[in-house]
Amino acid sequence: MASLKELKGRIGSVKSTQKITKAKKMVAAAKLRRAQAAAEAARPYAERLEGVVASLASKVGGSDSAPQLLAGTGKSDTHLLVVLNSDRGLAGAFNSNIVRAARDKALDLQAQGKKVLFFLVGRKGRPVIARLFAGQIVEQYETTGIRDIGFAQAQDIAAKVMEMYEAGAFDVAHLFYSKFRSALLQEATGQQLIPVPAPVDVPASSGAAVEYEPDEEAILADLLPRNITIQIFKGLLENAASEQGASMTAMDNATRNAGDLINKLTIIYNRTRQAAITTELIEIIAGAEAL
Repeated sequence: MASLKELKGRIGSVKSTQKITKAKKMVAAAKLRRAQAAAEAARPYAERLEGVVASLASKVGGSDSAPQLLAGTGKSDTHLLVVLNSDRGLAGAFNSNIVRAARDKALDLQAQGKKVLFFLVGRKGRPVIARLFAGQIVEQYETTGIRDIGFAQAQDIAAKVMEMYEAGAFDVAHLFYSKFRSALLQEATGQQLIPVPAPVDVPASSGAAVEYEPDEEAILADLLPRNITIQIFKGLLENAASEQGASMTAMDNATRNAGDLINKLTIIYNRTRQAAITTELIEIIAGAEAL
């Protein structure tokens, strides 16, 4: 059985840890409000842009003049998985859920005989992917030192991805991130980036004559790269909100667990102290009787 000194030291240590987790929870809660507002503000624009691209793409169809980002390379032998992670831990299963979704997709593609490559953003997902898919990481985008990752980083990532696509490094690209639902729920999500997926449930034309200036192909040539950047930007913002929500929840659970442990240790300490006092009294009484 631990001594009273050891128990007292253990209680003090857990109380110090509890103060840290409580402070981290408060910091995450403060950051969450801003990150959530940014993610929610970006959704309408990203969704509307997708709708515009889908509408134009439905008119261009499979024409020979369709941009390559829409038409694709004509094959799907090599897939690039763009995995967005954070640089920090203490966020529960936030990073591991994203990595798991990307891993499952990669294993499924490899089972179909496809070649899989990885473009990693953030540090947390690297060890697992490097271990499972050795030699398949072709790009690692550093976010260390960036306080608030934003549109500039999305532009850099999109530019690198499109440069690789134009060089023929891959045929299909997928984006993986965590979609923010609430502080308690973050959903690991994957979506196809390149080529732009075929439009689904595009509203039927009203029959009105619409003339484009310039034509649909020229507009798509400008909108498609922008859409890829916006989708990556949306993923980064969703990730930022999800990370803070997961961190707040994890720190709240850690604080509660520390409180439970302190209560248990305190009970043990009091019982041990009482037993020591009782033993001491028995020894005193026995010594007195011996006299």
